Order: sequence, then structure tokens, then C-alpha cells
Amino acid sequence: MSKKYKATIYFLTNNTHKYEEVKPIAEKYGFHIKMCKDVEKVEIQSNDLLEIAKYAALHAYTKINKPLMVEDAGLFVHALNGFPGPYSSYVFKTIGYEGILKLLKNSSNREACFRSAVVLIYEPFIITCLGETTGTITTTPRGNKGFGFDPIFVPSGSSKTFAEMSINEKNMFSHRAKAVKSAFKKLEKMLELGLKTGISNSIDDK
Repeated sequence: MSKKYKATIYFLTNNTHKYEEVKPIAEKYGFHIKMCKDVEKVEIQSNDLLEIAKYAALHAYTKINKPLMVEDAGLFVHALNGFPGPYSSYVFKTIGYEGILKLLKNSSNREACFRSAVVLIYEPFIITCLGETTGTITTTPRGNKGFGFDPIFVPSGSSKTFAEMSINEKNMFSHRAKAVKSAFKKLEKMLELGLKTGISNSIDDK
């Protein structure tokens, strides 16, 4: 028996790991998530994750004119003054998590946090949400699940790295899950209220 959804939200990503994490959250709120691979994700250079996500979402919306979501995340390492931050994807592709471990080789400060910015466009609303998870950087990589810097990050309240967790476990701690849940919670509230005030309305997470 097929599920009845309120609507389909197009998730602008080629990352199947992100999709698998977001899918159960969206379904919990009654929405079907579909990967949107046909539209280029335009990424501007900025130190602000939300600004990067919002630009990509607005650009993609002009192309498909359908409900869509963009999520951008970054790892902020305290001992490295917040590096790699918004440039995490590029840094991972160039030096990987091994490079981060090398940079922290002589550092006793292993504190870090993951931050996520979500922009959800569902006419007439533009919803923006932020999520953050604090934790520590390991001395060696652990686990083979997830992606990116997951093998070297242990969230506060757990002894496992993200890469050692199932999707359900990770979603209990992750920055992405926090931001996505907040976005769908806001959308659900707006739809229940039946507000009709135009696409220019921005519901920001402040």
C-alpha cells in the first residue's frame, strides 16, 4: 500500500548519504523527498553557510519552480580557528579527514562542531533553519558509515563517531537532522495556519 504524502519536496543534492538521512525525517512530517540531480547547485564563496544555501535554493527554484530544499554543512574545528567551516566540502576533497588529523597532531584541543543550514522553499514560504552539534575530533578515524568527516567526529553525549552510527542513531545527534526537523516543523505549522502571504515571506531561524 502506497503512502499518501502532503507533497513532494525536491532535495538539491547528489549526495545519497544526505538523502538517506533526510528522507525519514521528511516522511515523519508527511512529505516525500526526491533527489534533484538535474539542476546545478550554484555555490557562492561565503563564510556564511546560510547565505550559501539560500543563494543555491533561490537559483534552483527559478529553474524548477517546485518545492525544494537545500542543505549545506561545515565542520568547525576550534584549534584551527573554525577551519574548514563553509569550505569543508572542498577541504575534504583535497586533504580529506587525514589532513585535519595531521593539522591537529600536536594539539590537545580537540573541540569542534558541525553546523548545518537548511533552506526550504514551499510557495509562498521561504524557511531557513540552522542546526549545530558540538563534539570532539578523534586521533584516528573510526567507522565506515556516513561520509565526509564522519569518521573523526564524536558528538557530545556519545562515545561513537558519526561513521560508527546507523542513520537513526546519527539523526539523534546530528546538526543536519536538527536543522531539517526544524524546517519541516515550521512548514507544518505554516500550512496548518493556512497563511497566504506571498513568496517573499521568510521564516528565519533566529
